[in-house]
Amino acid sequence: MMLLIEEQEKLEKVAFILKTIGHPVRLKILSLLSENQQMSVNEISERCEVEQSLISHHLTNMKLKGVLQSERDGKSIFYSIKLMEVLNVVECMSKCRI
Repeated sequence: MMLLIEEQEKLEKVAFILKTIGHPVRLKILSLLSENQQMSVNEISERCEVEQSLISHHLTNMKLKGVLQSERDGKSIFYSIKLMEVLNVVECMSKCRI
């Protein structure tokens, strides 16, 4: 019985992470951060060609849910990936024929 509870908890965590990253802009952000390790909100916004306010919304959401982390340097906030396992998910999905 204990194994089933642990398995259920794991499945719920996986679903939570998939919901968190399951948006094209968020996947693009993760892709950029996997290539650059750390980027500012402005850099991410420029590279995604999306308004800074929308990028900030996505970054904040992913940070609150434990996928990203941030570091302030003066007026700039730099983001990086905290939960590196999400890159495995993104890489696996990018190889799928969908």
